[in-house]
Amino acid sequence: MKLHSDNTQQYQTVTGYDASGVEINAERFNYSLTVLPEIPPRPWSVTHFDDLTAAHFEEIARDAPDVVILGTGERQRFVHPRLVASLSAMHIGVESMDNQAACRTYNVLMGEGRKVTLALIIGA
Repeated sequence: MKLHSDNTQQYQTVTGYDASGVEINAERFNYSLTVLPEIPPRPWSVTHFDDLTAAHFEEIARDAPDVVILGTGERQRFVHPRLVASLSAMHIGVESMDNQAACRTYNVLMGEGRKVTLALIIGA
């Protein structure tokens, strides 16, 4: 099933995923990363959910997205509100979900033209 329109081909689109990584525009990544529609994927220095700090979210806040889709690995986990305070102060929502759901949601929001950040935790 096609999840986005043809005019998104110039953007960073999730083209595949599994338990060990993700493909963005058919390029494989086996490490945690952040993805925005118009910015190439960037490494994100998180390897495990429990390693998340406020600084990780402050890094994301610099891009000023409308919403952050946080992929927390193989299962959905919720981040403590104090960690996302920098985003909350800017009225940026954070939605936590497992990586597969995060990838699908990112593609839908990106296809709608939203300024969305996908932050995926891909652990070793």
